[in-house]
Amino acid sequence: MNSGDQDWAGLPTTDRLERLFESETRDLPAGLQSAINASRDWLLEQQSSDGYWLGELEGDTILESEYVLLLIWLGRANSPIVEKCARYIFQQQLSTGGWALYPGGPLEISSSVKAYWVLKIAGYDPESEPMQRAKLAILAAGGAERVNSFTRYYMALLGIISYRQCPAVPPELTLLPNWSPINLYEMSSWSRTIVVPLSLLWAFQPKTQLSVEHRIDEIFCQSPEKMPVSMPPSDQLDDLKSKTWIPWAAVFRGIDRVWKTVERFHLNPFRKRAIQTAHNWILERFEKSDGLGAIFPPIIWSIIGLRCLGYEEDSKEIQAALKELEKLTIEENDTIRLEPCRSPVWDTSIAVNALREAEVPADHPKIQKAVDWLLSKEVRDPGDWSISHPDVEPAGWYFEFNNEFYPDIDDTIMVTMALARCLPGQGNELDKSWSSKMIKSQPGEDFSSTELQMMVTGKGESVQQFLSKMDRAEPMLAAIRRAVKWVAAMQCRNGGWAAFDADNDREILTRVPFADHNAMIDPPTADITARTLEMYARLGLNTSEEMFMKAIDFIWDEQESDHSWYGRWGVNYLYGTWQVLVGLTEFGIPTSDHRIQGGVEWLKRFQQADGGWGETARTYDEPNLRGTGPTTPSQTAWALMGLMAGGATKSPEVYNGIQYLLQTQTSDGTWEEEWYTGTGFPRVFYLRYHLYRHYFPLMALARYSHLMNSEPGEKK
Repeated sequence: MNSGDQDWAGLPTTDRLERLFESETRDLPAGLQSAINASRDWLLEQQSSDGYWLGELEGDTILESEYVLLLIWLGRANSPIVEKCARYIFQQQLSTGGWALYPGGPLEISSSVKAYWVLKIAGYDPESEPMQRAKLAILAAGGAERVNSFTRYYMALLGIISYRQCPAVPPELTLLPNWSPINLYEMSSWSRTIVVPLSLLWAFQPKTQLSVEHRIDEIFCQSPEKMPVSMPPSDQLDDLKSKTWIPWAAVFRGIDRVWKTVERFHLNPFRKRAIQTAHNWILERFEKSDGLGAIFPPIIWSIIGLRCLGYEEDSKEIQAALKELEKLTIEENDTIRLEPCRSPVWDTSIAVNALREAEVPADHPKIQKAVDWLLSKEVRDPGDWSISHPDVEPAGWYFEFNNEFYPDIDDTIMVTMALARCLPGQGNELDKSWSSKMIKSQPGEDFSSTELQMMVTGKGESVQQFLSKMDRAEPMLAAIRRAVKWVAAMQCRNGGWAAFDADNDREILTRVPFADHNAMIDPPTADITARTLEMYARLGLNTSEEMFMKAIDFIWDEQESDHSWYGRWGVNYLYGTWQVLVGLTEFGIPTSDHRIQGGVEWLKRFQQADGGWGETARTYDEPNLRGTGPTTPSQTAWALMGLMAGGATKSPEVYNGIQYLLQTQTSDGTWEEEWYTGTGFPRVFYLRYHLYRHYFPLMALARYSHLMNSEPGEKK
């Protein structure tokens, strides 16, 4: 399929020796099947009665801090929630004094400032040793002057600084036309849902004055009043990929200063119209959603924005948003922590894929219930993505329970593969009397415009059995057809796929003053693009059409000089390399391709002494650390699946990695994992998916068993 193929004869001597090792037969590791069975049973037990799976989604203490600051602004400083959140925050303090974004991480200034502030408001003595330690750590890191733009807005909201010291987020942004190089829809979907309500804060500039004892002047190196009006350059932003001679950060800081000066003279004739546009935009996106964007930050800002507009706290809109925040709270051992959102669609789709890989039958009642639940979550109405694709039929899935405006490509891919695995003739335990394959009705047309048909054939059954299977398959087939066409329409110009939008890659937006969360745009990535190819291949659509060739070229272009791939949505190069190896080889790229083998060798090189793999989130800041970090079950599973995809199933590295999973499995059939292996915003926000520790190892063990048992001549 490409020019990268090469023979084993061309490999270095060590690799040829390893190939000889792989050609030998090996016994399957003792206890493999019992481990798979225990893991499978544990996962089945975790399913909710409604059919979905849901693991906790754990972030850092910014979530608890910001929730408390909202409650304080609402006049609820004495709420028991404040005390319980503060207790949880206190427990997360680093021995060095500050707070980190992930276990094992360094002090992060914004989370540390907010944590200290909340603890002080909650009654923790600022002269106590932990608070003094926190104060000194914050000052040593540059003081509260170095906090990000969102933290500045909380400071302005509660009277610590003026709004003039925040980056301007004028509501007039909502009036910019879509053809403008800078407009609302050139921002990532998650930034969009933050910026619109935040613009109402800028317009109304609400303020609550805290008492003197709740101020935090002592953690400023100078004083709050001396905090610069302009945001300093952020050290958490990625470098621009497209080099430019224009200093965009300085340009936007200049615009920020000019805009603030203009507003002092009330030269904003479109302000009333802009406020109404922002108001309508927010209310429209409350529909069929677990709060604005169904994620924590915009829910918080939407509550404040609505209060600015005159909504009373007991209004149905604000009460609904507060209820969504309550749903994100987890009370445990007299503490409260919060999730940034919930992940049932993501967890359920991966759980179904893992269970089917472990040969749980498609007609198992729990699998059927999960399929029905997933089908009920399909998007059938236009969303923000429709602005640039008005003629595309709505389809796809989102991440949360309800988020109709924001289906995403990755969830859609994972759900589609899960549904496809549940069709007749799919799965490791293939019913050989059935087969299914998707075909195009017009071979010359692209996937987004042509009709797609799934050919399903079966024999050897009664008419009643045949019709029953077909009735069961029909809604899945219809949803798969819609999803395949929707995903095709969302391909970017450069051949890749992003998370939510196509061609959302205007890099200069990452230099506006309020873009220091390092996620202002949503460019295509190798991990999602490779998973997209995997989905098409599993449906039998791995052809040599131009859209796929562009995608493959995009992935090759993204390969690092050491042969790994960057992981945007999981930590980090282990995640990216795993997904690329699986996606490309599933699509048909031969394992002998030297670029595939380069990725395989990279994975082998970073296997640790215990047989597992691990990588720290610090690799986003220091790429030279890639492939290193504490070993984890989820990252070990990723590496194993990458190696197996690359043709190294019988290698000693895979055997030892399987042994690591077997030896670290708990007595109840699962695994423990304290480290964060999920990525929200690189360098800014990380996640611990509590089910990653389980369904990925199950998938890896089941895949290994299947591949080893299907090899001709292999001992069983």
